[in-house]
Amino acid sequence: MDLKLKDKVVLITGPAKGMGASITRAFAEEGCKLALVGRDTGAIGQLIETLQIDDGAALVFGCDLTDATQCQAAADKTIETFGRVDVLVNVAGGSGPMGKTGAETTPEEFDEIVTLNMHGCFHTIRAVMPAMMEQHYGKIVNVGGTFGMHGKAGRLGYSASKWGLRGITKSFALEAGEHNINVNYVAPGMVDGPRFRDKVCKTMAAKLGISEAEAAERHAADYALKRITADEDVANACLFLASDVSRQITGVDLPVDGGWAAL
Repeated sequence: MDLKLKDKVVLITGPAKGMGASITRAFAEEGCKLALVGRDTGAIGQLIETLQIDDGAALVFGCDLTDATQCQAAADKTIETFGRVDVLVNVAGGSGPMGKTGAETTPEEFDEIVTLNMHGCFHTIRAVMPAMMEQHYGKIVNVGGTFGMHGKAGRLGYSASKWGLRGITKSFALEAGEHNINVNYVAPGMVDGPRFRDKVCKTMAAKLGISEAEAAERHAADYALKRITADEDVANACLFLASDVSRQITGVDLPVDGGWAAL
């Protein structure tokens, strides 16, 4: 199926690491023009070289997403350069305190993760929304997490921030729908990669006295499809929601977790 994303202007936050890099790669392979926004511009530049993106097809912005002024500047420069912004994919975010109860979480820790995971997406959506409304077209994809769909003990700050991002998503979807703008939420489950292997599996292996491979298998056993999500699975969900194939879908939570959160 041709998703017809070629030459679409796509602004991506957190584009260079983990699933962000896979999402950037997926849109680059579709022939999109990219505006890549994040703090680590060196890593973004290396990714552009690796992907061999054509000159003029990618912009790089160093940006603190918690600063509304910087987010607006990135959006304005994207529109000035490419003439429009068709798609916004908010990937950037943080984990917050892990293994702490809500009572143990400090106000500073709670504020920090909520600010990053909620304010950042709010700022970028506000920055691109007027242009999308004027052109009567836009696709916004917020990447959250399944812990923002049912809560998680020991991850109160993260869960609260992603739950709040769902509210932001649904409210913007209701407000922007009449302007032909779709706003949706992708919720990855546990995603395979260094963090999963080096932290989650190692911790479980040490606690239960099993191998790290066995720990990974135990995680997979919790999912209907009996496998861990890959970065590419999340990227494909973002492509789908950024395309007109999904034109009648807005305000939804799309778990990409092998059948865990919804079952």
